[in-house]
Amino acid sequence: MPNCKRCHKSIDDTPFCPYCGAQQAPKRGVKTRGNGQGQAYKRYGKWTARVVIGWRYDQNNKKVPVTRSRGGFKTKNEALAFCPTLLSMKQTPVAPPLQQYWEMYSSGEMEKLSYDKRTAYKIAWKKLEDIHFTPVDKITVASLRAAATKKASTYYPLRDIKSLLKHLFALAAADGFASKDLPSFIDLPPLEEKEREPFTDLEQAALWKAYENGVQYARIPLVMIYTGMMPGEVMKLTAEMVDLDAKQIVGAGIKTGIRKKSAVYLPDAILPVFQELCVENPTGHLFPFNKDNFYVHYYEALEAAGCRRLTPYSCRHTTATALAITEGIAPQTIRKIMRWSTTRMLDRYAHPDDKSIREASNTLKKK
Repeated sequence: MPNCKRCHKSIDDTPFCPYCGAQQAPKRGVKTRGNGQGQAYKRYGKWTARVVIGWRYDQNNKKVPVTRSRGGFKTKNEALAFCPTLLSMKQTPVAPPLQQYWEMYSSGEMEKLSYDKRTAYKIAWKKLEDIHFTPVDKITVASLRAAATKKASTYYPLRDIKSLLKHLFALAAADGFASKDLPSFIDLPPLEEKEREPFTDLEQAALWKAYENGVQYARIPLVMIYTGMMPGEVMKLTAEMVDLDAKQIVGAGIKTGIRKKSAVYLPDAILPVFQELCVENPTGHLFPFNKDNFYVHYYEALEAAGCRRLTPYSCRHTTATALAITEGIAPQTIRKIMRWSTTRMLDRYAHPDDKSIREASNTLKKK
């Protein structure tokens, strides 16, 4: 049983003592200052006025106040009286963390990109975790380089990081908090990319033989070689996209605008394979297995045919090489077949061998 605060007699839990009448609950002071009007605290014998002028996020994504203060007052009332002056001072905008611009970009412009590019940027952003919650105006060339190269040292991952940062700093620059050129100080390492090799004529013949002997998965590399389609496009294929009478595929393109709107032309040689696929899968995908199994079956077909373990993109390089080197088709026609925006891509995709180069040079006759 509690005791009275004044007479100390035992009493029930009541607001007033029945003996002396003293109030037991503490008196609440009347609040004279509203939120946001500032506060005063004593430090080293002097009083300091402090006001909140904004908010930011720390490294733990916790919202913390941004304050402005002035010290040296003799009394608390003097410090409190100065708070309105602190609030009325011209406020310097508080730069948001880089995280805010990632949220802005990833939910806006990035949604218009291809699935593969969005995935690459998400991976790139995750690697930049050291500066997620750093205010953009505090990010220096040194800190940006350190964050970019900490978890990426090769060309393509670092290129994705640099490209993403260009988008984020362009937004920050528009708000006046950073230079849009800061990501340009990230140096990319040399691209040590091995030139892709096309399938030889003998390997292509071996794939046809494997298919004719019942290796159904051989249809995967054959379809890509004879259409120039990318792996993602082949995985997307449905019977509805295939027009056997017109000998073309519509609606399977991915990544670039020109591939999305251009038809894929079907050579006569591959038509029987597509006829077979459309009969087997009249609805749904022509190759009804997930991405992992697609690649597993692709390499199983190469092994069954006795081919080198070339990547699926070598099929597309085989298409361009056959058209340009073996058949001598005009570059503008090849551009249409491959669904490129420029014939300059032919330099990357066509791979003449020594024999082709010698034969071409021998066309120069004595005058």
